[in-house]
Amino acid sequence: MHLLAAAPGSVDDGSEAIDLGQTPGDILVLTAADTEIAALAMANRTRLANDPTAPSLRLANYLRLAHNMSVDLYVDDIVRHAKLVVCRLLGGHGYWPYGVDEIVAACRAADIPVAFLPGDDQPDAELANLTSIDADNTHRLWQYLVQGGIDNTGNFLAFAETLIGREKRWHEPAPLTRAGLYWPGENALTLDGLRAHWTGGAPVAGVLFYRALMQAANLAPVDALIAALQANGLNPLPIHAASLKDPLAAAMIAETFAAAPPDVILNATGFALSAPGASIARGPFARTDAPILQTVLAGTTEAAWRDTANGLSARDIAMNVALPEVDGRVLARAVSFKGSDVRDELSQTDIVAHVPVRDRIDFTAELAAKWANLRRTPVDKRRVAIVLANYPNRDGRIGNGVGLDTPAGVVRALEAMAGAGYDVRDIPADGDALVAR
Repeated sequence: MHLLAAAPGSVDDGSEAIDLGQTPGDILVLTAADTEIAALAMANRTRLANDPTAPSLRLANYLRLAHNMSVDLYVDDIVRHAKLVVCRLLGGHGYWPYGVDEIVAACRAADIPVAFLPGDDQPDAELANLTSIDADNTHRLWQYLVQGGIDNTGNFLAFAETLIGREKRWHEPAPLTRAGLYWPGENALTLDGLRAHWTGGAPVAGVLFYRALMQAANLAPVDALIAALQANGLNPLPIHAASLKDPLAAAMIAETFAAAPPDVILNATGFALSAPGASIARGPFARTDAPILQTVLAGTTEAAWRDTANGLSARDIAMNVALPEVDGRVLARAVSFKGSDVRDELSQTDIVAHVPVRDRIDFTAELAAKWANLRRTPVDKRRVAIVLANYPNRDGRIGNGVGLDTPAGVVRALEAMAGAGYDVRDIPADGDALVAR
């Protein structure tokens, strides 16, 4: 068997067999969320500072163990020696079947309590059936991580200690706000407090990002984007949210945008609100017509992105490009990549953080300023160019890639723009006339 040693400071995609280089620990937590690993590592440092004799913790991102040989080694060296195993699975059993099956087998053979928790906030009956801890305790572990934050992760570790026979004081999971305002270096921010940083009369740029970044203090690209937007004459309106689909978060976003209407929105959350082929679901954007720029916080390293002709990974393209297009969002570009420059020796894991790239941050801020200025330009003063592919077959197939399958479809689109007040001149009488041009 040949495995690569996982180099500290590197972020790999799990496609090669690797050895994470950990030694056994009492409590083992596997998750796909680097922000969750960072929060648990932070809570663990506080825990051990207060009690150096506390049970040891090992943290790992199971996405690095995608190769079956990596799983075999990790199960033999780490899982079989733990006193408690907690695995939080994004997507359920089907997204890491070999790893789940091997962990189940090893824990059953060694009588190690194991909890498989859903990676989101929806129950998963299949994972519950694979779990050996009773339902109430499993639910409590899950809710600590669903709610997140340093207090909940601290109580997660205290409760985990209790489950392995070391009685500790712990509190029940405490719900956190599903969304909120953000400004670098400030807490308990109100909209009026945020407006104190604005320039009177300047366009407003909404900035949406995942609450998990707040919980893990992984905010370097958000802070850089805020500064760049200000440098381009915009008033940033940063909002963290659990998800755009979360009802409470969506309501907060909608209320904030109603009180401070944005001229442009930069969205750094993934997925889509709409379903392919269905009507566009506006969600929290129902009361604004501001253009939405999809801003990508990439899940790969900058070196991996630069060294391959493929660009972003398939996962990044799906979550941040393909699906957001269903909502009609405009792709900006990746503004940060994952880097790992902090080794947490207490949990024997790398703390992965988003590292902003200056020129890509600046490009995105400048693009946002241009969209905001365009939105403030009267409709009849705008000049819009439509560039469409003309496929070289007998009927032209103009605009086929964007749904305008015929020249006549383009004519109808131009007519619709004219009806909306745009200064559209010399509309062809029919599709044949457009092809002739």
